[in-house]
Amino acid sequence: MLEKAVALLDCFSPGGGSFRLTELARGAGLSKTTAFRLAGELVRLGLLERDGDTYRLGGRLFELGSLVPRRSSLRETAVPYLQDLFEATRETVHLGIRDDHDVVYVERIHGHGAVQLPSRIGGRLPLTCTGVGKALLAFSEGELVDEVLAAPLRRLTSYSIDDPVLLRTVIEQVQASGIAYEEQEAADGISCIAAPVFAGRGIAVAAISLAVPRGRFRPAQLAPAVRTAALGLSRALREGV
Repeated sequence: MLEKAVALLDCFSPGGGSFRLTELARGAGLSKTTAFRLAGELVRLGLLERDGDTYRLGGRLFELGSLVPRRSSLRETAVPYLQDLFEATRETVHLGIRDDHDVVYVERIHGHGAVQLPSRIGGRLPLTCTGVGKALLAFSEGELVDEVLAAPLRRLTSYSIDDPVLLRTVIEQVQASGIAYEEQEAADGISCIAAPVFAGRGIAVAAISLAVPRGRFRPAQLAPAVRTAALGLSRALREGV
């Protein structure tokens, strides 16, 4: 029953939103009767909210998610560095961590009139289509790269890299330079610069990125700022600040 409840909640990934009962039942592979019973229990527990004939994620999930130790402590330490990066560039700043073959976004800072991006706090995107993901992948356990490249490479735009040989070359370039670039691979018209964050060893625990409209994309000017933020956060994590 717990697996069925999780399957029901998974229907809201990655975009959230509201769904009718029939949509939840179909997405979770459940009968409408079972979905109705589970949805009612999840509403009672505060994990879902009901609005007329639709359901959305409940506030209790947000409360629980904010208590996850690794993410909450990382975010609290990172926020000053992310804010400094935003103030220096006035571009959208991301902090992401790896979960399996995806990036999960822990924090995002942007100003008024920010461009539309597929990223959101708590949302996930493929490692291979994002600057954050490439930085995490380049500085991960060696077998992860082989594992990711052996699987079909997902595409979010026509620019997404689906050639494993080319992607391996890109990852090697990130390993050499310490900076990852993403050219409209997650969203048309948007490019990204990212740098890995370390807490020790040579494995990235997170990555920081700037997402910039193509017309304002100036790697030579922006990359040093991203690298500085990532180095500062890495130092703080190692020192336990």
